[in-house]
Amino acid sequence: MNTRPLGRADAAAFLRRVVGPHVNSALGRLGLRVIRTGGSSDFSMRAALAKAAGRGPAVGTIIDVGASDGRWSETARQYFPAAAILLIEANGAHRAGLESFRRRVPRSDFILAAAGNTVGQLFFDGSDPFGGLASTEAIERSSPVPATTIDHEVAARSLPGPYLIKLDTHGFELPILQGAEATLRRTDLLIVEVYNFTLCRGALRFYEMCGHLAELGFRPIDLCDPTHRPQDGVFWQCDIFFARSDRCEFLSNTYDASSD
Repeated sequence: MNTRPLGRADAAAFLRRVVGPHVNSALGRLGLRVIRTGGSSDFSMRAALAKAAGRGPAVGTIIDVGASDGRWSETARQYFPAAAILLIEANGAHRAGLESFRRRVPRSDFILAAAGNTVGQLFFDGSDPFGGLASTEAIERSSPVPATTIDHEVAARSLPGPYLIKLDTHGFELPILQGAEATLRRTDLLIVEVYNFTLCRGALRFYEMCGHLAELGFRPIDLCDPTHRPQDGVFWQCDIFFARSDRCEFLSNTYDASSD
């Protein structure tokens, strides 16, 4: 007989599954209901990555677009330790950091190029090392840089799926997604930094991105790091986790599993 004492997580699960429905049944006669307030209040990237890893399936390759020096992938690989990692970054200022990442992290590589919908050349404003912007035409402070596509890099490197694609690309998401048509068919998770404002011509706001990715077969499954601009407290940006629309989690339309 297993006499192991219940841990905190076990006790919480027991109360939620066994005690909770009976308590709510009794309280329901009074028009009351107990709801769980813990566990959903952590909107950090780490918390969202931990939940994503727990849902599965395993990730074969992380494709980090707008990788800077690899710091986001450094965090992500803690939750997907078996994944290969490809860092795509247009700003040459991060070369040393990317080379260091490649030396330290097994099965990792990088390319200094802007991701888009064609292999060739794009323009890139790298005046802010952590806020660069790619464009198809020369804009103020931009310079020509090599361009690649996610599909090209995946095929050329024989990177294994399923894929996790992360985009931190400040409004240039549409061309990048167009250049990932084949890869998206084997992608289980997209993490996109989205905005409530139009950062540049052709950029999608967060709700427009949700609509566009719905057409490609993805739905929001989580979000993290919501940010409000300091001048007026208006919602500015967040990172949305998009999963395939046919995942089992989307089969239920109720808040509480006990009411299914």
